[in-house]
Amino acid sequence: MNRTIKKVAVLGSGVMGSRIACHFANIGVQVLLLDIAPKELLPDEEKKGLKLEAPAVRNRIVNAALQAAIVSNPSPLYRKADASRIKTGNFDDNLKDIAGCDWTIEVVVERLDIKKGLFERVEKFRKPGTLITSNTSGIPIHLMTEGRSDDFKKHFCGTHFFNPPRYLKLLEIIPTPDTDAAIVDFLMHYGDLYLGKTTVLAKDTPAFIANRVGVFAIMDVLRIMQELGLTVEEVDKLTGPVIGHAKSATFRTSDVVGLDTLMNVANGLAQGLPNDEAKDVFALPEFLKKMGENKWLGDKTGQGFYKKVKGEGGKSEIQALDLNTLEYKPSAKVKFATLELTKTMDALAPRFAMLVTGKDKAGEFYRKSFGSLFAYVTNRIPEITDALYKIDDALRAGFGWEMGPFETWDALGVQKGVELMQAEGKEPAVWVTEMLAAGHTTFYKVNEAGVKEYYDVESKSYQPIRGVENFIILDNLRTTGKVLWKNAGASVIDLGDGILNVEFHSKMNSLGQDVIQGLLKGIDMAEAGYRGLVIGNDGAQFSAGANLGLVYMQALEQEFDELNMMIAQFQNAMMRMRYSSIPVVGAPHGLALGGGCEVNLHCDLVVAAAETYMGLVEFGVGLIPAGGGTKEMTLRTAAKYEEGEPELNLIRNTFVTISTAKVSTSAAEAFDLGFMRRGDEIVVNSNRVIAQAKAAAIDLADAGYTQPVQKTNIKVHGKGALAMFKTGVYAMKEGRYISEHDQKIADKLAFIMCGGDLSAPTEVSEQYLLDLEREAFLSLCGERKTLERIQSILTTGKPLRN
Repeated sequence: MNRTIKKVAVLGSGVMGSRIACHFANIGVQVLLLDIAPKELLPDEEKKGLKLEAPAVRNRIVNAALQAAIVSNPSPLYRKADASRIKTGNFDDNLKDIAGCDWTIEVVVERLDIKKGLFERVEKFRKPGTLITSNTSGIPIHLMTEGRSDDFKKHFCGTHFFNPPRYLKLLEIIPTPDTDAAIVDFLMHYGDLYLGKTTVLAKDTPAFIANRVGVFAIMDVLRIMQELGLTVEEVDKLTGPVIGHAKSATFRTSDVVGLDTLMNVANGLAQGLPNDEAKDVFALPEFLKKMGENKWLGDKTGQGFYKKVKGEGGKSEIQALDLNTLEYKPSAKVKFATLELTKTMDALAPRFAMLVTGKDKAGEFYRKSFGSLFAYVTNRIPEITDALYKIDDALRAGFGWEMGPFETWDALGVQKGVELMQAEGKEPAVWVTEMLAAGHTTFYKVNEAGVKEYYDVESKSYQPIRGVENFIILDNLRTTGKVLWKNAGASVIDLGDGILNVEFHSKMNSLGQDVIQGLLKGIDMAEAGYRGLVIGNDGAQFSAGANLGLVYMQALEQEFDELNMMIAQFQNAMMRMRYSSIPVVGAPHGLALGGGCEVNLHCDLVVAAAETYMGLVEFGVGLIPAGGGTKEMTLRTAAKYEEGEPELNLIRNTFVTISTAKVSTSAAEAFDLGFMRRGDEIVVNSNRVIAQAKAAAIDLADAGYTQPVQKTNIKVHGKGALAMFKTGVYAMKEGRYISEHDQKIADKLAFIMCGGDLSAPTEVSEQYLLDLEREAFLSLCGERKTLERIQSILTTGKPLRN
């Protein structure tokens, strides 16, 4: 469809509306954000002599909502400056301006009469042929278009964003019988490519897909915990990362989202699903009703399932609610024998088989919850969707589950899942029994071409998953034998078309000897018979940095020769990669910290997911970047000297970025900090990053890539700049903004960036700066306070200020 979205109108500036507006601004779209005009003046407006007709008053509601969004944390914006793309107004004065918009999104209060009334006004000004959608989470979509024109109905659809829209990837597309199929196709494509969403086509049923299944799972957990006598803390331990769910698990997540939201959705489902076989699960338990009456709604009211209080000595402590007495008590540490057995299992899928065999309450909990969930989702096909993979997509993207219900079931074994539900007195839908009888033993499989297929209930056969044709999924390539080499920390995978990929698969994708070996192997193989190399992975993070545990052990044992060799190997690997004869493209996403950042700094090109958090964070553990990071940032800064800005200002800005361990809050901000540069690319949908990186590598090869030459003309400023830095650092220490140890680290960083103790500005080589890097790193490893900081990070996950 030949349709371009240049300007979007968002009607309603509440928490969702303002943040949807921000996300469109993130991707470069102009936004008109409207809300109601106030009916009366505030006291401070009266004092200023303002009238209701004053623009500042008429737009007060929308402006306050937008400002609250801009300053919120985490930010809904990639850059604060992106807010300049949002123009505000009110329904009375500015609704006519939607005539210039390509898409109008309604995000007002969840009341059908209010939505229909607004749509009646919208139709007076909306340009025929433009998109019109509603971001409702539960109101039937088809009811909203009663009385509207045929053109309105044809271009109308439900577009259910999840909160917060920037971070949660799910976008449910819910058409009505009157929606043009071409409009649905456009929204599915636009949401994926431009908004970075997992777009899921849903039927117009109560709560659609994600909330229907996700809220069932939560309410069923409440039922099971009462049956087994589990505590709030125990359930959160059982329903968090151990099963691939968010660390906030069940109850902490409920507190963050708001118990009123959970109760509203559950009540709506209880009333709107008279034929649901599990409708009783949605009935609110007594303790939840009481919490609602008490306004214990979670973070928004200061207490919910948890609350923070001041303990002895004024120290904050977290208390958990006892659901039997409805009294708060200190949050208790939780241990289950079953969970202890899974501690050494890094991969998620194998854990499930272990969890359901547990002989304690944990095992019983998993058997009951998995059995109940599996039975429920089988009966939702074809009610809420015709394709089982859409349920998995929705739960992963909307609720942050690492594996959806059917993926989890596959990991356990389909027959085993059936046995779990039968033990609970439940049966799967008939189609599951037919599937097994036909000899199909999994819901998913990867075909010989490396394409993932799902079991299609209607055709009773396996079909390719739609919408992922443009993704490169490394797991699928691994299944079809595309791994050319591997060790414990890395793999080299053939992406096809002459491009290889180096994948990290160490814990948190940290960089140790195995990963460095994998990088070097990938370069050697690519140079020997391929056209280019991509460095990317499908893990939760690109890389959390170097293996600090190894650094700590060697420093503690004063194995400085070994440390020196290790740092030299890392530096040499970065230089080998930077100056190879084939193009190397970095494909970061999530965390790209420390050494993970340095890897990308040395690539020819970076294709980053929009949600990439990149930074040189070594200062936090008492060290300096020594894998070429300090060298590369100094080199990049020197390359800007001819642009006209005073040279010392530029190098000072870079010094501050490294010495304060700044981490970009987005890939867009990584450009501002110098971690990405002109020519690098941002991909909004992280699922597309490796595919786009492969395309970039091909483009570089096709353009006649030639092997670059190491720089020997990097301008450094010597004693003059060094004196400036040392004076500033000393003043910070004297003002007690930094510690004496911080001063020592900062002085060493300044020494490197200024080129050492040179009498005048001089041109030096990359190797010269690398040698200074390594020397400074080794000297800091010998500092007791550095070891204390590293130990603190390793044991508590938090840096120590010393």
